[in-house]
Amino acid sequence: MTKLTAEYNARQMTTENSSLPRERPRRKKSLILVLLIMTTCFSAAANVEARIIQEGGRDYFANRPPPPVSDAAKRDMETQLAAARARYEANPNDAEAIIWLGRRLAYPGRFREAIEVYTKGIEKFPRDARLYRHRGHRYITLRKFAAAIADFEKAAALTRGKPDEVEPDGQPNARNIPTSTLQFNIWYHLGLAYYLSGQNNRALRSYRECLKVSKNPDALVATTHWLYMTLRRLNRSKEAVQLLVSIRPGLEIIENDGYHRLLLMYKDQISPESLHADALKQGSSPGAHSILYGIGNWYSYNGRRKEALKVFQQITESDQWTSFGYIAAEVDAKKLAR
Repeated sequence: MTKLTAEYNARQMTTENSSLPRERPRRKKSLILVLLIMTTCFSAAANVEARIIQEGGRDYFANRPPPPVSDAAKRDMETQLAAARARYEANPNDAEAIIWLGRRLAYPGRFREAIEVYTKGIEKFPRDARLYRHRGHRYITLRKFAAAIADFEKAAALTRGKPDEVEPDGQPNARNIPTSTLQFNIWYHLGLAYYLSGQNNRALRSYRECLKVSKNPDALVATTHWLYMTLRRLNRSKEAVQLLVSIRPGLEIIENDGYHRLLLMYKDQISPESLHADALKQGSSPGAHSILYGIGNWYSYNGRRKEALKVFQQITESDQWTSFGYIAAEVDAKKLAR
């Protein structure tokens, strides 16, 4: 908008300097030119505004109430946050303490505070990839996809050629066994940020890198799911089908059962209708959203636009706005509604 305004001012000065009495007939042309420039300015401003909202530049989502949780879960989060804060205050130059304070702030929905903690941590530890990885995650939550991409690309560069490491869970699964690693989470979330921003070829590259560090069944099905959807969006159906060869019933899945079942649906071993019904039984949960989004997306790239939009709207009518399934449905619903 600043550039356009400068152009407008420059043209206006030219018009004023050339508006001599003997050139009165040119004033109409100058007026038309000014009106065209102003229209261009307003149009550009509207596009910028749309991008600001999409990117969360005005903290629309940062100020949105977090999804509701049970009283017991809320008490646990508050207790864990208090412990993380005490640890940080005792040693504010401990990278681990900084990371866990940010994570414990994010779980109850204090995303902007978490980002501030990570940012201060990056100032102290600019080569710690974990800080960029976690901040990037919360940029996705706030729909700041460009900022997320920058953080994950930085994290990927910092970990290139280094051994991978298990990432501890802040909210453990039923077996209390972490299923992801630092490099897995970097590439997985980078792929998601590209996917959400419509950069499908870059998403494909990221998910292929993620597949290299997907060393257990949970990681495998999660990565394969998003990689499959990305290939379908790129109209590379043969590659997408080939990707499913390693997916079979009976994989030992701990927490990503929804992704596993979606992949079996892609192989025509589960019907979308039965999977849809099962997802609805889970209520408004991130797991249900993952399944519903996969089904809606399957409708979309199979040309069933109305059914896809119905599923996406079903997701976005819930209050679980922080889940990846919700965010993806939100983005796709806007595209389909045009």
